[in-house]
Amino acid sequence: MIIAILKEPKDPRVAMVPKTVQRLTKAGHTVWVESGAGDTAYLSDAAFQEAGAETHARTDILKSAEVLFSIQAPSPEELQLCQTGATLIFAESAVDDPEIQRVAEEKGLTGFTLYNLPRTTRAQAMDILSSMASIAGYRSVLVAAAKLPRYFPLLMTAAGTIPPARVLVLGAGVAGLQAIATARRLGARVEAFDVRKATREEVESLGAKFVDVPGSDDDQTSGYAKEQSKAYLERQRETILTHISQADVVITTAQVRGRKAPILVDEEALNAMKPGSVIVDLAASTGGNCVRTKDQETVVYNGVQIIGDSSLAANMPMDASQLLSSNLNQFLSLLINKEGELHLNWEDEILEATCFTRKKITA
Repeated sequence: MIIAILKEPKDPRVAMVPKTVQRLTKAGHTVWVESGAGDTAYLSDAAFQEAGAETHARTDILKSAEVLFSIQAPSPEELQLCQTGATLIFAESAVDDPEIQRVAEEKGLTGFTLYNLPRTTRAQAMDILSSMASIAGYRSVLVAAAKLPRYFPLLMTAAGTIPPARVLVLGAGVAGLQAIATARRLGARVEAFDVRKATREEVESLGAKFVDVPGSDDDQTSGYAKEQSKAYLERQRETILTHISQADVVITTAQVRGRKAPILVDEEALNAMKPGSVIVDLAASTGGNCVRTKDQETVVYNGVQIIGDSSLAANMPMDASQLLSSNLNQFLSLLINKEGELHLNWEDEILEATCFTRKKITA
């Protein structure tokens, strides 16, 4: 069986790293890697070859792969080159483009996207969203620190004392908790808010203050925040306004799966912020938590820098690729039986949730 890894045209990460490739080749699989696939993650073709992989041109890989890995889906035109019955495994959403769905169905391809992975204990080792969110949370604080026109830590000098920066983190999921930990390491005074009360203990264990807004609809089963009542949202808005007016840095991470991100920083909150303050909005790809956020742009509003960046994890391609590779390899293990052959168990809830096409060509 040929397992293949594509080079990402617009992403510095790579879906598989040599260490994972070596496990696959030792298990008897043939692994093909597109030439140059790891260059932007500082992984050479030679490193993949030493792990037992063969390097090939993109067109040859698309035509020959039985299992094809990539972070983002290839173009519909490229999918036309795939052999009938091939299995595609993508790290990110593959159903945003209806043409991808159509071509995959017409070609009789079986496609999975780990973007739709269910939040269950069994799926944790495959959870690319959590893996990338951890990196994004870390990077968000470094970006904010670089843009903030003052120190993060308390500084006592002969010229006087500079108080620590105040950081407010909105959303205490994986990204938010990593942002809290990073900001604390840099010496900032950190507060955090989340509608899920279960996060209080985690927030406080990292040395941050938990901002409480009573009366939330707290669902602890999905791993995601739920949409809240209008009354709660108004209390939330008033509480956040009080804290945001004192913050030097605001990191926003709140997202509701499958929906537009909730607005947590409105015009009134922006007007209350101090000039020179920085907002890093990690929910930019789903509309943003700040009313003025634009994805992949920095907007300056009344002296406040609003950084919308949904690709922070990709800016650490070495470690991001390592984590993605592990997640994807764990998922692959569900598709291969003890004999090393592809065997898709459609009664498996993980396969069912992540599959975006399994239509076969009919005579």
